[in-house]
Amino acid sequence: MTATEIPKDPADRHDTPSAPGAYRAAGEGMLAGPRGRVRLGTLNNLRWLGVAGQSAAVFVVHFGLGFPLPLIACTIAILMGAALNIVLSVMWPAQRRLTGREATLLLIYDIVQLAALLYLTGGIANPFALMFIAPVVISATILDLGNTLLLGGVSFAVISALAVFHRPLPWTEGDAPALPPLYLGGIWISLVLGVGFTAIYAWRIASEAARLSAAFSAAQFALAREHRLAALGALSAAAAHELGTPLGTIALVSRELERELPADFEHANDIRLLRSEADRCRAILARLGRPEEAVLGTAERMPLGALLDHVASPHRGLDIAIAIETQAGPAPKIWVLPEILHGLGNVIENAADFARARVAVRAFWNDRVLGVEIADDGPGFAPGIIERIGDPYVTSRPGRDALAETERGPREPYAGQEGMGLGFFIARTLIEQTGGALEAVNRPDGGAAVTAIWPRGAIDGAQPPSQAF
Repeated sequence: MTATEIPKDPADRHDTPSAPGAYRAAGEGMLAGPRGRVRLGTLNNLRWLGVAGQSAAVFVVHFGLGFPLPLIACTIAILMGAALNIVLSVMWPAQRRLTGREATLLLIYDIVQLAALLYLTGGIANPFALMFIAPVVISATILDLGNTLLLGGVSFAVISALAVFHRPLPWTEGDAPALPPLYLGGIWISLVLGVGFTAIYAWRIASEAARLSAAFSAAQFALAREHRLAALGALSAAAAHELGTPLGTIALVSRELERELPADFEHANDIRLLRSEADRCRAILARLGRPEEAVLGTAERMPLGALLDHVASPHRGLDIAIAIETQAGPAPKIWVLPEILHGLGNVIENAADFARARVAVRAFWNDRVLGVEIADDGPGFAPGIIERIGDPYVTSRPGRDALAETERGPREPYAGQEGMGLGFFIARTLIEQTGGALEAVNRPDGGAAVTAIWPRGAIDGAQPPSQAF
């Protein structure tokens, strides 16, 4: 058993998601991923297009139309963009993902480079001043709101400066048009509004697309987990059918041995334990084969402490002590549902398997949350496992030989077959189906702790969870 770091008092947590909330959080994480993570090659390619377009415009105006331009200064401004692309291509591979800050700085450079070129060619009276829209729209599409607002502010400042400070618009000598200040003011307003409107429009469209993509991915994630659980249900039914006969044989043979051998036989206790465990397995398989007996219509409520004692009772025995701790005052009454019983039961069983001598089950609640912390004094989760805990077929339960080589204190390790890696996955899925969440951490003082937390009213409300949600 193990998990991620939890506070000393789990009741102080107020950010615990329900199952839908967990999927929603996953979707929001997916939404944040694409925005602010753009490839360097994408911006470099766009800058090459800008360099080509600026070069074509300058040479067509100067040589094709015959309007005099400060050709050397314009060429230097254009070559600065090309030089930046070359330097970036040498420093980093094209597939490198830029951070939001890096992408913002590169787009600010593009704005400044365009401003320098427009300063030399007439300021905002130059028709190509419209190109200020491009960097801000790119930012609105790929970056977060803060970086987009920063780029919008830079564009506003540069456009305002160019409205006042600029070289004359290239034109035939003696025939240059004199644009009235009112007209130039209209161009300034149109550029500012154009940049702002297109940025907002691009931001909204990109955000909607990202949300739809995130919602679709979250739905696929939820459906995949449901399909896995459904497949496990079919496997459990098949296992119940296939294991019934051999378990019956084991129980019969152990009962005959217990009756035939003398009471002072050296291994009499082992035989009795074998028979009791076989009977327990048959009872579990019988419950798996009759799921219709656990419908919500027959669900009852039980005080939280009593429910935990009921869940822990099958796992008591041998040399493992399971202690149930609750807060002072009246405990909330919990709906006795198979999802809660099997979910918490799996966690307690895992804790008992890995504990050296003790498993502590602690219930806590306040006005916001209700939870159960299950801690053991075992070795804790392996570093490579804890990051993937909860995924199916991920296990830290080694086989008998590997367990025998570990230092487990006075207690020998649990039955020596390798685990399937399904216990925590099933427990988390069942807990989330009731509106809760499961969190696992390694404890600083050794061992592991798994905490199940529900919002108040999720499992202690007037209706069972599947009816309340």
